[in-house]
Amino acid sequence: MESKFVKYHLPCPDCGSSDALSKNEDGSAKCFSCDKFFPSLERRTMSVENYTKLQTTPPRQINAHGGIFAKLSDRNISKETAEKYGVKVVFDANGEIAQHHYPFYINNEQSANKIRYIKDKRFSFEGTIQGSGLFGQNLFKEGGKYLTITEGECDAMAAYELLGSKWAVVSIKRGAQSAVKDIKENIEYVESFENVVICFDKDKQGIEAAKKVASILKPRKAKIVTLPNGYKDANDMLKQGKHQDFTRAWWDAQTYTPSGIIRVSQKQKEFLAREKKSSVPYPWNGLNKKLIGLRAGELVTLTGGTGLGKSSITRELEHWLINQTQDNVGIIALEEDWRRTVDGILSIEANARLYIDHIREDYNEETLISMFDKVFGNDRVFVHAHFGTNDLDDIFSKLRYLIVGCDCKWVVVDHLHMLVSAMSEGDERRAIDNIMTRLRSMVEETGAGIILVSHLRRIDGNKGHENGVTVSLSHLRGSNSIAQLSDCVIALERNQQSENELEARTTRLRVLKSRYTGDVGMATALVYDKDTGRLSEYEDDELLHSHLDNDILPL
Repeated sequence: MESKFVKYHLPCPDCGSSDALSKNEDGSAKCFSCDKFFPSLERRTMSVENYTKLQTTPPRQINAHGGIFAKLSDRNISKETAEKYGVKVVFDANGEIAQHHYPFYINNEQSANKIRYIKDKRFSFEGTIQGSGLFGQNLFKEGGKYLTITEGECDAMAAYELLGSKWAVVSIKRGAQSAVKDIKENIEYVESFENVVICFDKDKQGIEAAKKVASILKPRKAKIVTLPNGYKDANDMLKQGKHQDFTRAWWDAQTYTPSGIIRVSQKQKEFLAREKKSSVPYPWNGLNKKLIGLRAGELVTLTGGTGLGKSSITRELEHWLINQTQDNVGIIALEEDWRRTVDGILSIEANARLYIDHIREDYNEETLISMFDKVFGNDRVFVHAHFGTNDLDDIFSKLRYLIVGCDCKWVVVDHLHMLVSAMSEGDERRAIDNIMTRLRSMVEETGAGIILVSHLRRIDGNKGHENGVTVSLSHLRGSNSIAQLSDCVIALERNQQSENELEARTTRLRVLKSRYTGDVGMATALVYDKDTGRLSEYEDDELLHSHLDNDILPL
């Protein structure tokens, strides 16, 4: 059952509006000025009843004679500055400042006093600030060179003094949470200045509010002050006499640009001192000529039809990275048990298909242990051990752990469409978009190199990929995001049905995309040796180009 308002035009204990809050019959309340909801108004530090008692006059009436002009000694603000801003003080029986009265105006006519109670650090309002200008706005004409905006009234007066009392300085009305609302209500005034310098409190709320205010102003107009360490706000710096430090921070304020946008002119040092991308060569010269090796921080997609040798090439790459680098290597093979993964890598080391029982039996235990220790004994290889896992978040958690927790610089993920099957949603394209975006983000965030195995879609016509059809990016299965988000795409082509026995054993590697070099096209040809299970590269370029001309690799 929805609550109903039973009291209207109450003061808000959060933003200080004198009449914008309405109370529900269940005790909750809503402020239509700061848009804040209070689940239980009575639980606030200052209840509506106590808040109302602090008001010395009825709403919309102002005690123009309350207080006198004097130095704000508790804030180290001079009498001259206080008088300029129209701020008066009320003293208690002991001669101590008890209240500040900050005036607000609508069309140069005072509409409200915001009262700060020094002892309780609380506020109340006389009159209304609805429709009023920013604090101090009435003092400075539109169209000046600089306008500084602070988060509080005392900060505005402090900044005015710190800057030599010559630049326009105003304050928002209702705190950081309502900063954007306050500025929008006075946007024409704020935008009339050539430069808007935002100097909010140096805390999380103030920093975020400053960015939000800057984002609603015209591009290149807003600058954000970064106060020196150890100072929370402008008034803090005034109290400690840091005029020169504040002025320097004010002049050094950086022009606001949205997150992710950089000013290139300021990046010269980073451009010259950037880390060079080191490349690990591929096992095959033809790929190196096209791609200039593998690089950490890139996403390489290896794709091909079913049964065309993706696993063989993946094993060669895994063994190569283990053998040719000192980097940690991670493997997530979702279609096989970890023992099969280990068997495949050791088979490359042995030049024999150890995963076949009768071949494995030709090696005694001592020899197997020796090979195992050579490849895995240095504690640099980590393999995902849960065959058939079906939780995508769990898989990505393990991927992150391999990269961050195990310090793996290279990770092989075999294969993309097993990840897709781990998602509950039925739309394959959307699932692939989701996964590729997460993989791309992982690469960018961690700087690891990821080699991703992907399948091809079935194509129309009498010949399929098993017949050696030339692969294009459009053959990637499921989504354009595979090509878009990969740094490199390498396709496998093989006519496994050829009557020519050598042709049936030969896999061509075609580069479909290379973001780093831009060099695409046929790269090399690898021949599978049935006895050893290894892939050997054709070194004869003429032989490879003969294939391109005739679509047949001769014996």
